[in-house]
Amino acid sequence: MIESGYMSKIGKNIKGSVKGAARNITIESLSCSSIEEQEVEICERKGIGHPDTICDSVMNGVSVALCKEYLKRFGAIMHHNIDKGLLVAGSAEHKFGGGRITEPMLLIFGDRATFNIGSETVPVDEIAISSAKKWFKSNLRFVDPDEHLNYQVELKEGSAELTDIFRRREKGKPLGANDTSACVGYAPMSRVERLVLSLEQYLNSKSLKKRFPELGEDIKIMAVRNHEMVKLTVAAPLIERFVKDELDYFRKKDELYEEIISFTKEYDETEGLTTHVDVNTLDKRGRGINGCYLSVLGTSAEDADCGQVGRGNRVNGVIPLNRPVSAEAAAGKNPVSHIGKIYNVLSHRIARSIYSKFGKEEGVKEVYVWLVSQIGKPIDQPKIAAAQLILNPKTSLLEISDEINDIVDHELESIGKVCDDLAKGKIKVC
Repeated sequence: MIESGYMSKIGKNIKGSVKGAARNITIESLSCSSIEEQEVEICERKGIGHPDTICDSVMNGVSVALCKEYLKRFGAIMHHNIDKGLLVAGSAEHKFGGGRITEPMLLIFGDRATFNIGSETVPVDEIAISSAKKWFKSNLRFVDPDEHLNYQVELKEGSAELTDIFRRREKGKPLGANDTSACVGYAPMSRVERLVLSLEQYLNSKSLKKRFPELGEDIKIMAVRNHEMVKLTVAAPLIERFVKDELDYFRKKDELYEEIISFTKEYDETEGLTTHVDVNTLDKRGRGINGCYLSVLGTSAEDADCGQVGRGNRVNGVIPLNRPVSAEAAAGKNPVSHIGKIYNVLSHRIARSIYSKFGKEEGVKEVYVWLVSQIGKPIDQPKIAAAQLILNPKTSLLEISDEINDIVDHELESIGKVCDDLAKGKIKVC
């Protein structure tokens, strides 16, 4: 076993076992800079009202609702993947003091579901639409899901071979993978990643909305860090019914700016950063309503931007452009066989478990975990489970490799709990 070279690693796989079958666990050290040591870092967060986040959230909610219905009727989750959603933007007439929607948004549900088991029919279309309406009522204050949206359900039965995976299930054993694919997770989140996540959550919190009811939900934050300087670009629409005129808009925008500055100043003092903030940079004084970022409903999907599943936040809540990420969208996929959901979540979970045990105090700067599935093979036995660690120079990988192997093996052994929590909507995926 060696620990040298650009990407040095333990010279052989470290294998755990599950019921006699070896798990392909590999542990290696990376000779590269951690995210905090890099000069430039870029990270984005799309808020709850962003069209892409809406699609992810709604389609995942449909999956959770279908899981509940399948369990109630059949005692097991059946084949489905509701991960091809599209939100088509509507049209709006903007006006200080309150505009109006002239054409509703269109929400399209796509991909596959199980409609029939024996003689029993599952009302998939009705479940999809009612689940979507429930989400809008709970998350977007000014969107009326009956008035402001139309719905188009394009869900079809799955293929014979993929649906047969669910018929092959053995009691107490994980299903076979629905696909051959790869996912990656990491830990810890960087200071900038935590900043964009916590700031968006604060701006969309109920407590702040009570003080700033004019602030819409479609908040997008882009952060660029150069050394210790962070430049934030915040897009945040103001609801027209609360804005009297152009002067009132810029006054309220200045108040919002001061609120963000107060938040970032406190964060900077804790994290050793210096943050500069810009808000709604397309605005132009003197151009009236055309120079103000205003919204009727609080989301740009009302008339500006369409949304699509998979274009938004990763499962840890951010879009980390310096990190490796999976091409798989987690939202809407079934939680018991589709590794696009399961491994996206599990890879981050394993990375966090490793880092919590061997964080900076133990010499581990950063952890990346890769999980690769092979279609049809049990989801708890990936083709490879690779843990990559960025270490302090004095830390020996050999000294901690056995414990890391045990963590990876334990998390894979406990994959059923992750699947169960995903099915119940206990784990966020956007």
